[in-house]
Amino acid sequence: MTRRVQILVALVLTALWGAGIYAAHANGHLRFLDRLEATLTDWRTQVRGVQAPPDLVTIVAIDDTVVKRGGSYPLPRADLARVVDTIVQFKPKVVAIDLLLVDRSAAIGDATLASTLATGPMVLAAAAIFPSASETVALGSQGPLAVLPQAERFLLPLPAFADHAEVGVVNVATGQSGSPLSVPMLFRTHDKVELSFPLRVATRALDKPLTIAPDHLMLGDRAVPTDSDFALPITYYGPRRTIRTVSAQSIFDGTLNRAAIENRIVVIGASVAGGGDFYPTPFDSLMPGVEVISTAITHLVAGDGIMRDRKVHIADALIAILLPVLLVGLLAWRRSALGLVAAAVVMIAWAGLNLFAFTHGVWLNAATTLAATVPPVAVFAGVQLWAGSRKAQYLTAKSRSLAQFQAPAVQEWLARDPDFLAKPVRQNAAVVFIDLSGFTALSERTDPDALRDILNAFHARIDTAATACGGIVTGFLGDGAMILFGLPGAMPDDAARALKCAIELHRSVDRWIASLPPAIGDQLGFKIGAHCGPIVASRLGGSHQHITATGDTVNVANRLMEVAAQNGAQLALSDTLLDAADFLGDPDSSLRGPLRTQVRGRSGTVAVWFWRDESKPGAAATGAEMID
Repeated sequence: MTRRVQILVALVLTALWGAGIYAAHANGHLRFLDRLEATLTDWRTQVRGVQAPPDLVTIVAIDDTVVKRGGSYPLPRADLARVVDTIVQFKPKVVAIDLLLVDRSAAIGDATLASTLATGPMVLAAAAIFPSASETVALGSQGPLAVLPQAERFLLPLPAFADHAEVGVVNVATGQSGSPLSVPMLFRTHDKVELSFPLRVATRALDKPLTIAPDHLMLGDRAVPTDSDFALPITYYGPRRTIRTVSAQSIFDGTLNRAAIENRIVVIGASVAGGGDFYPTPFDSLMPGVEVISTAITHLVAGDGIMRDRKVHIADALIAILLPVLLVGLLAWRRSALGLVAAAVVMIAWAGLNLFAFTHGVWLNAATTLAATVPPVAVFAGVQLWAGSRKAQYLTAKSRSLAQFQAPAVQEWLARDPDFLAKPVRQNAAVVFIDLSGFTALSERTDPDALRDILNAFHARIDTAATACGGIVTGFLGDGAMILFGLPGAMPDDAARALKCAIELHRSVDRWIASLPPAIGDQLGFKIGAHCGPIVASRLGGSHQHITATGDTVNVANRLMEVAAQNGAQLALSDTLLDAADFLGDPDSSLRGPLRTQVRGRSGTVAVWFWRDESKPGAAATGAEMID
């Protein structure tokens, strides 16, 4: 499978994963994502910070001060009637009582409250009772309302109270974290549909007709964007009492400010410690339920709620599919650190866009996008790292293999400059040739495996001596080799290192031959020639190139091996090399010469010196025989 096909398969699988995650969550599965989304929503709300709410609602709180005054909770109906009566006298737009008046109390108290409720525009709270087990809603003839969760029944206010007021359901929808993230606008049982408490209050306050469209609500000519189940997403303005709040005790004390009531929406509710109607929110661990309801009312009336409607869900679906595909594509496009940086930049940009949208009233889902993005990207990145590691191991092994065919200095130079010697270079260099004598005759009578072992040992000694002296073996010529000093660049001590290498080769190969079995060692000898001067260094070959040197200097060094053999010596050195090396002699060796002689294939003569190892037993006795 080609890499392009692999990438295409990875992109398709990533897109399918994103689509599957979004569809599964949208259909009520993967509930753990709701908890993550609730946490991320709290963080985004905190980053956005506290905001001043539109000053439309006043909460009249039945708080601990009121309970201490009366000595009991719930508040007696006669006292509640007094609170309502005082508020009505200050002419509010609507009075919303966020208290469940479902049980009878003292007859006189109920009668007093009932008559008071008839004096002004009132909305009373009801509650929906849902079955303990969840149910699947079947879409069908009920149309858009089929998406509403079905309650078993409604707890409605006593008829004596409901006859004088409108009724709305106060249930809120808490997320996995326990924080209310939305307030349902519509509730249903098997035979009826009820409006929510905030929606009743907003409709009465605005005095606008309510229209239920397939995917949103209309208050007059203004659309109220809701979630897919007609729930109103809410975002909190700040901690408790951010919405204007006054204690009901100010009514009993006669200190209630008329400006806090007149022409405003007034919500009466409990904020008694231990009363149970409290919720955790991003800014406050205990926010009274009446303020949660008041937040929803403010959103409806002011039109400043956060949007999480059908269009936003479409955007969520597209992001859940396209973002992971983009990230995988970036990682596939650039398999280096650049790809990781590009992917990280895209993720940061998405997080910034998500936060920007949230702070500007659009609630894009973060948890679903992360679930759709992180696993495929992590898996693809892991596979990429694994494949990269395998390729690195392969290339390392290949490099080690190739290193056996190139000198380390040439490898390093080619790594820095791939065009090294792409064009021939004329320069000075020193050249050493070595060759085994008698090897061809030995080959006729020796097993090929044994011959291979002999050549391998011979080549190893050449490579060791060349590397130790900084030379480059440009090629093994069967039973011989050429060593070049001057690459990657000419150095002042090239001749000195070539001379040292030639002497080390002489001693090393001589000892090695002496260590061989007599049947082999007696048939082998060697000869070495060394010279220096101008050469042309270049690459030779087409698809399989090798580095070599050509020119008269190379030819002379090669012919000096013949001169050595003709004169009973093993190492022949040109006078030019000795002068360039500034050789001052060696107590363990001797030089004989110079012999001015011609070399095959070249006009003119060359001054040649022959080196002999005087440390070898018996060398002194025969040393004088080296030169004719």
